[in-house]
Amino acid sequence: MSPQEDQHTEWKESWRDEHLKWICAFANADGGTLHIGRNDQGKVVGLKNAKKLLEDIPNQARDILGVMVDVNLRDEGGQGYLEVVVEAYTTPISYRGEYHYRSGSTKQQLKGAALDRFLLRKQGRTWDGVPVPGVTIDQLSPAAVKSFLKRAVASGRLDDAAANEPLPALLDKLRLREDGRLKRAATLLFAGDDLPGVTGAYLKIGFFRTNADLVYHDVIEGDLFAQVDRGLDLILTKYLRAAIRYEGVQRVERYPVPRAALREALLNAVIHKDYATGVPIQISVYDDRLMIWNPGVLPEGWTVQRLLEKHPSIPFNPVIAHTFFRSGMIEAWGRGIERIFDATDAADTPRPSLRYDHGGLWTEFMFSEAMATTKATPPKTSVETSVETSGEKPRKTPEALLWLLRAEPTLTLAAAATRLGKSTRAVEMAAAKLRSEERLRHVGPTKSGRWEVLAPPPDSAS
Repeated sequence: MSPQEDQHTEWKESWRDEHLKWICAFANADGGTLHIGRNDQGKVVGLKNAKKLLEDIPNQARDILGVMVDVNLRDEGGQGYLEVVVEAYTTPISYRGEYHYRSGSTKQQLKGAALDRFLLRKQGRTWDGVPVPGVTIDQLSPAAVKSFLKRAVASGRLDDAAANEPLPALLDKLRLREDGRLKRAATLLFAGDDLPGVTGAYLKIGFFRTNADLVYHDVIEGDLFAQVDRGLDLILTKYLRAAIRYEGVQRVERYPVPRAALREALLNAVIHKDYATGVPIQISVYDDRLMIWNPGVLPEGWTVQRLLEKHPSIPFNPVIAHTFFRSGMIEAWGRGIERIFDATDAADTPRPSLRYDHGGLWTEFMFSEAMATTKATPPKTSVETSVETSGEKPRKTPEALLWLLRAEPTLTLAAAATRLGKSTRAVEMAAAKLRSEERLRHVGPTKSGRWEVLAPPPDSAS
């Protein structure tokens, strides 16, 4: 059997100085062997200047790359070729300022976020574990910290004594500081993208008729915990339509994507996102499916099939993942995909499909035929939530609230605020105004009653 090129083997028919790039690529990856004098078909064609190259190649590798290589003269079928053996280096190796990397049977020049990941990995670091200069504890959100502590204590993964420690001690316990400086993870977890050095740390959600026809959209910003909570609530209340049934007097809503599955998918996306890309997580909702695109990379050597099998937990952002684990929101066993499947199986809805392309992971939930809508019709509140796509003048909050509660009388004011893209305070004031004008009233208990619209909202925008 003839030899083959692979992760650790490359063939070149003759030597050129630019082939130092391949030596650089092997040194930056797992090492390998470069054959000089073998053609693309694997046949040895011989070398005229083999003895000179025995001296030149090691010297060039040393002087230009700073690496030591073994060069051996081999014979095959009466023809000579050189075998350049390259070890893997723990430090990054560059060729005239360029960084090359061996992946499979190809050589890649690393740039942008890929280069950042490579350099950090060579230093034993991850992006989320790098300290941020100039950011102080005072710039973190007390509300975000308090929310985390409440979850962590309730989950039993943080005891009362740790929860009552001064904030600097808590951050040290969570591995969110280094030499007194906050890490990038701390800013994302407790301040969102409001601090310097972070862009694209938010969720984009859109409802589409077709790939080219965006009907309305929202952006969810803030700390990572809030993004998961608010993103989940917004998708369920605005973007997905629930099938409603009653068990006695109990109202039961069934969504095309189970809440537990959607929550786990959002957590996976937020925790494993490559924040160095500066690109947000993108959630696209259609009549018949929901798709989550998470910019990032799989662990080296992994495929989607590996994700679908039992696998160890190798978080892309281990510092962020550790804090989410302490909050009780995730496990630490690499069971995210399995938990999504368990949730869809329990709800008797289709399992999502996963694919990796275009620099990110797609998670696609197809709706069952019974749950898919027959045509793409945006909710009546789309005018208020996305003026730039509707082209219409938005209604004032009281009129918009009347329209919404007339269509969905069991909504809470908090849920109505999310649907309208308004603050809860603004919606509460609008409801109070409508009730004082005897245009709206609430019947039954506060949490389980319903709204009655006493005067129809106007047809035209105010």
